[in-house]
Amino acid sequence: MGLLDGKVALITGGARGQGRAHAVVSAREGADVIVVDIDAQIASVPYELGTRDQLAETVRMVEKLGRRAIGVVADVRSQRDLDDAVAQGIAEFGKIDILIANAGIISLGPVHELTDEQWQDTLDVNLTGVWRSVKAVLPHMIERRGGSIVMTSSINGEEPAEEHGHYTASKHGVLGLMKTVALEGARHGIRCNAIKPGAVWTAMVEFQELLDKFAGQEGAGTPDMLEPAGYHYHALPQTLMDPEVCAHTALYLNSDLASVVTGAAIPVDAGHLLLPGFNHAPTRPE
Repeated sequence: MGLLDGKVALITGGARGQGRAHAVVSAREGADVIVVDIDAQIASVPYELGTRDQLAETVRMVEKLGRRAIGVVADVRSQRDLDDAVAQGIAEFGKIDILIANAGIISLGPVHELTDEQWQDTLDVNLTGVWRSVKAVLPHMIERRGGSIVMTSSINGEEPAEEHGHYTASKHGVLGLMKTVALEGARHGIRCNAIKPGAVWTAMVEFQELLDKFAGQEGAGTPDMLEPAGYHYHALPQTLMDPEVCAHTALYLNSDLASVVTGAAIPVDAGHLLLPGFNHAPTRPE
């Protein structure tokens, strides 16, 4: 018996990383899945986004576990794309019980140097894309008098980070949206919660501009610098985390184990938020 036996989950950003982990863990626990990803590049994003081939690989991984899956190429910035994904999922499986609104992007820049494109793309994907995903599936859940929604926020939904102004704003916004959806959905038997991942090993942390920050020199950053950085970032003896740790928390929230949990935001951060603050580069008065 799996924790999600008989359930159907729709997962955005499902081609790789945390989204793929959500798909595999949900399937392992008995769910059929609809996985959605963009198969296109957003110009302001400094790393490659999920592809059609990666989406197909996620589908194959689910099917190897004996569950059914469909992959849908869709952009969470498009309501039509998401409405079509929901329609395809219902046509294939008859229902959708779970939404994991996971798709997200990141870029870097001081607030005063961010381009309009960086700001707008980040908000459009990370916040508006979550709202659009909920909007696409919520009428179906209301009609069925139940459902579980998990949104991916971030520890930056609670704390700031330099050169993350647009990202931090979007992830704070996800938590506000989550609480409102939880409140409005409660009367329909719909639960809504969020996870706040810390440092997770995905393509989102491996682009050159971020690696250079660990090296302190442009062009000098390498992926092997991430492992020691992860230990410094966490309170537990843990380097950057496997995406599956986030999927395990979402599994709990989507299962009957959390049947009375709604409006909660759970940090999955190896204790990062417990660490005391320290100014590594203090500015002194002239």
